[in-house]
Amino acid sequence: MKLSQFKFKLPEEQIAQHPTEHRDEARLMVLHKDTGDIEHVVFKDIINYFDDRDLFMFNDTRVFPAKMCGSKDRTDAVIAAFLLRELNPTLRLWDILVDPARKIRVGNKLYFGKDRSLVAEVIDNTTSRGRTVRFLYDGSHEDFKRDLFALGETPLPSHIKRPVEAEDAERYQTIFAGNEGAVVAPAAGLHFSRELLKRLEIKGVNLGYVTLHCSLSLFREIDVEDLTKHKLDSEQIEVNDEAVTIFNHARNNGRQICAIGTSVLRTLETAVTTNGEIKPYDGWTNRFIFPPYAFQTATSLVTNFHLPLSTMLMNTAAFGGYEKVMSVYNIAVKEGYRFGFYGDALLII
Repeated sequence: MKLSQFKFKLPEEQIAQHPTEHRDEARLMVLHKDTGDIEHVVFKDIINYFDDRDLFMFNDTRVFPAKMCGSKDRTDAVIAAFLLRELNPTLRLWDILVDPARKIRVGNKLYFGKDRSLVAEVIDNTTSRGRTVRFLYDGSHEDFKRDLFALGETPLPSHIKRPVEAEDAERYQTIFAGNEGAVVAPAAGLHFSRELLKRLEIKGVNLGYVTLHCSLSLFREIDVEDLTKHKLDSEQIEVNDEAVTIFNHARNNGRQICAIGTSVLRTLETAVTTNGEIKPYDGWTNRFIFPPYAFQTATSLVTNFHLPLSTMLMNTAAFGGYEKVMSVYNIAVKEGYRFGFYGDALLII
């Protein structure tokens, strides 16, 4: 398919700048993919579409405070740094993005904190804005991570055009976040409250967890019209034995398997075997899903309403059918649904 097929007019005011007051009270549109029928409900009503022994698969990645502000040695020029990933805990090596990048060269030292107490030395260039740095820190790894993250702030996506607020540290994080490593939240999971999870458990719906550490690749602009020529950056995933057991049991018993977010969908499709079961997986994926695509794993999907030309929209259209999903998006715009990571949700079932 072509990039231009995923362009649509989205009023700026429909891009959500704040989350709903309560996690599970965003709007939810339901698309029945076989019939094309559409319903408009509240997110917590999702429980009405699933039965005993159905399965929800979540992404349990945890977002860390990746945005930092520092200064450069010699000139004291202010620089913005964005932590991407930890490369080596022992050596305290990290991949980061810096801005303005032209001022940051190998050998430079970067200072963070009001008292410039945390120092990083640039040891390599990775991309035009990318650098590998070594933090100079005496102390345990736990103390280092604590002090490092105390200087960072929540990495809200660029379509949220306001300063980071105190509530973002909690709300731009799922309540089941456990495995640290993401710089982008798994948006669909943000809608689940503790009360909703408890109601699902009482109903007998099973809950399973995989990990995909969502990266900035989700926001990288696609610069080719032919989608087959676009490549996603690799992201780290983990599918453990417990997830495999619960997924394969649900699949082999004909139960609904609902992927909570496109990150879960990509993880499952990476770990799937030729017979439709999944296997343990600890590695990386750069799977880019767009129409047409033959899914082997999930039978339903929860996802947010995404921005035009985004890979998440393409993934959604592959699952629900291009024409049906784009029609749903037109309805969402007309009905005033909120888009983006703090926006409303879509269930395709």
